[in-house]
Amino acid sequence: MEALIDYCLAKQGATKEYPFGPEPLVAKVGGKMFALVSGASISLKCDPVIAENLREQYEAITPGYHLSKKHWNSIHVDGSIPEEELRDMIDHSYGLVLKGLPKAVQNRINEKSQTQK
Repeated sequence: MEALIDYCLAKQGATKEYPFGPEPLVAKVGGKMFALVSGASISLKCDPVIAENLREQYEAITPGYHLSKKHWNSIHVDGSIPEEELRDMIDHSYGLVLKGLPKAVQNRINEKSQTQK
């Protein structure tokens, strides 16, 4: 799970917060959540059609726990889903949230990305 948390936090503009106490860890971009990590599960934002497909593909993926069931998946990280697939899901969640931010915030995050290269 540490590797997935590190992957989330390596995203441009990503921050970690603990708004609900010592757990869960919430990864945000532009002040908006894109991942919620609690124990052996991670919840990620997802396009509704893709979310349904993933739930049909993997037993370890269920509708978001305490989140919008339409737009969030909760994934039990038990080794049944390849890590590369989990990273793709994180990328998708991050991209959806970033795209939903105001243009000024997106530009600020992207500018930081350019200056760090």
